[in-house]
Amino acid sequence: MRFVPYEELDGIPNVIVDGSAHPDTVLTLSHWPGSPTPVALREDLSAQIAFRYLDEPGYHVKASAVSNNHLDQDGLTSVYALTDPGGATARRDQVIDVARAGDFGTFVERDSARIAWTIANLAFGEAGEGYPELLAMLPDLLDHPDCYHEHWIEEDAHLSATESAIASGLVTIEEFPELDLAVVTVPEGWNERTVHRFTTSVNKAVHPAAVHNTIDSFALLYRQGNRYEFQYRYETWIQYVSRHPRPRVDLAPLAEELTAAEPETACWRFDGADAIAPSLHLDGADASVIDPPAFLERLIAFLRVAPPAWNPYS
Repeated sequence: MRFVPYEELDGIPNVIVDGSAHPDTVLTLSHWPGSPTPVALREDLSAQIAFRYLDEPGYHVKASAVSNNHLDQDGLTSVYALTDPGGATARRDQVIDVARAGDFGTFVERDSARIAWTIANLAFGEAGEGYPELLAMLPDLLDHPDCYHEHWIEEDAHLSATESAIASGLVTIEEFPELDLAVVTVPEGWNERTVHRFTTSVNKAVHPAAVHNTIDSFALLYRQGNRYEFQYRYETWIQYVSRHPRPRVDLAPLAEELTAAEPETACWRFDGADAIAPSLHLDGADASVIDPPAFLERLIAFLRVAPPAWNPYS
């Protein structure tokens, strides 16, 4: 297959990976919510689904083009699998691990995270226009990540620092398995540093990959003094098949309850149960007036009784 930009697919039978179908799509290979990917091909990552497709000739379709409606690591590696099956299959475990580092913030091999960050730093826009350039350089990046060290060295140092802090107990993590929740407590005064999620950058005091590689939970509460942020991981938005994460709940009512306890200028907001990786966060103030034990108690009490508000499998 050849890559064709999403906006140029009209009239071309195509396979879509890691995204939404085009009107001319004949097969979708995606873990996105509600995706019509054949059940027999479903996996946690779209890259894994693409390889499953290569493994199963009975599901092959007559299509000359593969595309995606956005650019990220899982999408790029999925396109790579279908446009260069031989090269991708020879690097299969590594290709999947890069997709995992990009989408889930977890990895088996450290170089996979470095490659994922490099892709993020080299991404040529968000609409997919960077695919040709990144596909051309991907084999070299996979084989020689050290040659791209200027694109990952600072973030790698942040990851190492967070891993060391977790190992020493300076950053503590407590999990509540029945709630699929991990509580991460970060020392006050730690400065935020740039990290990559998918192909976007955000600022975090601890590197999410160090946390995600340590825990089993798919919901997290970060605490730094009286500063709190609750977040659902991306795995809870997609058709994750290794296990079914505890369903997301709508935290808007809890946001209202928390806001009532804050000064008038402060407001708690929830991004919505259908957002890709939604967070519950405070606007209008740097820190909450609610002390850490009370905040955790309110959150746990709410999570225990709130009904499910998101189902990516339907």
